[in-house]
Amino acid sequence: MSIWSEPQSDSLFVDVDGLRVHYKRAGHGPAVVLLHGSASSLHHFEGVASRLSASYDVIRPDLPGWGLTGPRADRNYRVPTYAATVARFLEALGVRRSVVVGNSLGGNIGWNLTVDRPERVSALVLVNATGYPEKSLPTGMRLARNPLLRPLLRRAMPRRVIERNLRSAVGPNPRIAEESMAQMVERSYQLMSRPGNRSAFVDFVNTDQPDRSAEISGIAVPTLVLRSAGIDGQHFARDIPGARELVHPEGGHLLPEEDPHWVGGAIATFLDSHSDSTRQRQGGRP
Repeated sequence: MSIWSEPQSDSLFVDVDGLRVHYKRAGHGPAVVLLHGSASSLHHFEGVASRLSASYDVIRPDLPGWGLTGPRADRNYRVPTYAATVARFLEALGVRRSVVVGNSLGGNIGWNLTVDRPERVSALVLVNATGYPEKSLPTGMRLARNPLLRPLLRRAMPRRVIERNLRSAVGPNPRIAEESMAQMVERSYQLMSRPGNRSAFVDFVNTDQPDRSAEISGIAVPTLVLRSAGIDGQHFARDIPGARELVHPEGGHLLPEEDPHWVGGAIATFLDSHSDSTRQRQGGRP
């Protein structure tokens, strides 16, 4: 069984905002940043990164509160704060401009970064992203908002709860074999059990997030929206001028792990069609 809770041979770290941010980087070419969702880690984009690293400089951080990066001392998990940290993370790596890809919370951070720092984003890919106030919450997040359960979840996150949440997040006909699901559960359990990560999850879920959805229509970079058919509360293709949307008929919320070939292929085709804009003034590795 892999030890997910410790650095791996290709692990890298950089100091940003008082955090030792864990990340992985592979490939050469224009920079593509992959941002995972809540209660997840950079491993979520493993298959997609493998697909893209043949042509791009693929960068995957563990976002604050998750993975090996761990919790913020100030407990500030507002999405605009995440976006500012990602901007400073990329500055620390010398990446001036990049394609930003985000799933769920990562997509929310991605479009917030695009709104706040449009000069840093050459193209945007939103995968089952959040950010509209009417989007429903997963069961695990609803539980973490219960004032009676919050203290308990800070001390322990049972493996069976993690497994139940992961199984409820995949689609009706997921391409995840049982051995892959077992690996996902073990990985999530190990990383959630790292010091401070359970409390970070509870703090994040109970953070009041600003509603910035009215600003989405101001996004002007090339945008691809990847959405699973059963995902609600998304209007990015409607609100972002010129955005292109592709819908996966069977995927769930964890689309990059359920069907990384579909996600990676869609992103590669999109970036090829916008190669001029994604390759100008980029900070990726030659």
